[in-house]
Amino acid sequence: MSRMLTVTLNPALDLFTATERVLDTHKLRCDAPQRHPGGGGINVARVVHRLGGDCAALYPAGGPTGRTLRGLLDQEQVSSHCIAIAGDTRESFTVHERASGRDWRFLLPGPALAAAEWQACWDAIVRLAAPAQWIVASGSLPPGVPADFHARLARHARERGLRLVVDTSGAALAGALAEGVYLVKPSLRELREFTGQPLATPADQLAAARALVQGGQAHLVALSLGAEGALLVTPELALQAGGVAVPVASTIGAGDSLLAGLLWALDSGVALPDALAHGIAAGAASLLAPGTALCRPADVRRLRQQVRVTRL
Repeated sequence: MSRMLTVTLNPALDLFTATERVLDTHKLRCDAPQRHPGGGGINVARVVHRLGGDCAALYPAGGPTGRTLRGLLDQEQVSSHCIAIAGDTRESFTVHERASGRDWRFLLPGPALAAAEWQACWDAIVRLAAPAQWIVASGSLPPGVPADFHARLARHARERGLRLVVDTSGAALAGALAEGVYLVKPSLRELREFTGQPLATPADQLAAARALVQGGQAHLVALSLGAEGALLVTPELALQAGGVAVPVASTIGAGDSLLAGLLWALDSGVALPDALAHGIAAGAASLLAPGTALCRPADVRRLRQQVRVTRL
């Protein structure tokens, strides 16, 4: 059994292409598309695997896109547990505009899961989570899955002494935090939505992260700040890591890569400052690759030397 299990209930087959400029009503001539397995937890598992960690990905999949997604994961030799569903796995489509360097992202809704299908996912989680050290629930919920799924998972993890990591948003995030999790990784936008506050200053952002820890909603808070880096807040200390300037091929999957690098390092037993630095390096390394190709280990090691972590 793997030490880390990621849960992605709404995976996607990610398509990525590029064109010179995105214009309405025009036929846009695009490059040949790249295809990658996608979804928050799947991306985390891919990066942890590349870094040498012991991780398995659990996800539902169906139809031709589901078969393609599963085949791509097999090509990367990522250990996975696929729950067969009747619906077709969704696609996500991204167009990179070369003239501006911006990405245009189009996310389709996932297939509705029948009660028996999401229950099969739950049963697999319960079976596979027991021997794991980390459970990572990342991404959105597809139609048909109970809105309190993450809250149920948080309750299950707490009752069995498992380390649950949550990276989601909206009601799913609020439900999980109400039960309490080991680690939460919100983006600044997600934390603003959760708190209802603008969090316009670094002091406000730090105070909001500390409030989650002090309120027992999370033992660790990893607040992603995009190009500005990240904060890591624990009951004992707060750390800040600045971003690393790199040429950006695509921003997709950077947050997932940050989380994967952080978890891989924590599971390896390194000190918290070094773990945060590895997360920042993995996130920055993912920016170098188009679409959701994600990071290369050599780039993570190289960029790790440029990360500076300070104690607040």
